[in-house]
Amino acid sequence: MFEKLWMILAGRPTLISPDDVWALLFVMCASIFAAIFLEQKFRLASKITGAIIALLIALVLSNAGIIPSSCALYDDVVWGIIVPIAIPMLLLRCNLKKIWSQTGHLLVIFLIGALGTTIGAFIAYFLLKNSFENVKDLAKVAAMMTASYIGGGVNFVAMASQYAPGSDITAATSVADNLLMAAYFFALVLFASSKFLRSKLSHPYIDAVESSATPESKITQAASFWSRKEISLKDIAINVAFSVTVVFISRFTASLFSNFEITNLFMNFIVRFLGSQYVWITTFSVLAATFASSQVEQLNGSQEVGSYLIYMFLFVIGVPANIFTVFAKSPALLLVTSIMVFTNMIFCLAGAKLFKFNLEDSLIASNACIGGPTTAAGMAISQGWAELAGPAMLVGTLGYVLGNYMGTITAIALGL
Repeated sequence: MFEKLWMILAGRPTLISPDDVWALLFVMCASIFAAIFLEQKFRLASKITGAIIALLIALVLSNAGIIPSSCALYDDVVWGIIVPIAIPMLLLRCNLKKIWSQTGHLLVIFLIGALGTTIGAFIAYFLLKNSFENVKDLAKVAAMMTASYIGGGVNFVAMASQYAPGSDITAATSVADNLLMAAYFFALVLFASSKFLRSKLSHPYIDAVESSATPESKITQAASFWSRKEISLKDIAINVAFSVTVVFISRFTASLFSNFEITNLFMNFIVRFLGSQYVWITTFSVLAATFASSQVEQLNGSQEVGSYLIYMFLFVIGVPANIFTVFAKSPALLLVTSIMVFTNMIFCLAGAKLFKFNLEDSLIASNACIGGPTTAAGMAISQGWAELAGPAMLVGTLGYVLGNYMGTITAIALGL
């Protein structure tokens, strides 16, 4: 209805032409500002997250016929340039030596949970492939969510860019994921107070909080995490130069493997894995973060700049999504993601029981897998388990490393 109205009024398919780059860039940047502002200003918007707000704004504008569903700005600039540049910046906190030495029990359970996520992806695929409309789409979702549920949004971005660029299945998956996350985080809080789980696992942090006369203050996650930090022009220059260099070298390295045709199944798997630019972007970024840690720790702004670029991606994935398709596909995708999350939680709780670790360790490790480092640290702080906030951030950032590898392996194994 609205789209036809715009066609009549504007004489073209959308109000803003696909060639009008500056108008589209204005709409994109204004929408990203609105999403970030709302997330940090209002508690309800913070629960929805700025990511899903940006996606929904794009979805509404596109379906109303205001902006086009495809254009050079989206396809060539954001998908082709912005996304690869953002990822190295977001991986600069992944110092493997620091993660290994400071995470203790949490690291063990996190790795068990990551295995659970991967197994859950295959369970969901084989359970649902006969009832899913397009089995290739199901494989793409399994790959994207394997990466995301081991790492976070940065890994979802990488896998979406590699296997489903411009597809409305990406937006539908993101909507399903965010719907599930609301229930998942609520479930984690319930598990912390579960008498059954407390009877099976030790819970010293919970006991300490409940016996304390002074309750821990609740910290709004988005506002506290993205508080103002010092940043210089030199920081920005180093961040951009580093990211562009990593992407350039990674694309060149991946190209050395991408043209091989090998009949041996195992070697073909290896070559395809090494032919992914995101495998090399991850590898080179983590090597820099680990072996040049003293220089990296003095560098500010990488998370802020990288995250802003990711918001541009989040806006773009909402553009091609047809509202009917999103609502039609999201319930099925919600089932896929639910199976993966449930399997992850079972593995984390079973791992804690097997190795006699704490209930708090299992809940934070699962959160670090499914939600990422920010939400895991936020939960630790909000529940009064402050000692676990640092390790939660560290194992969550390790997930950024593992996510791209496991997502790529899952994709190849499922025939993508």
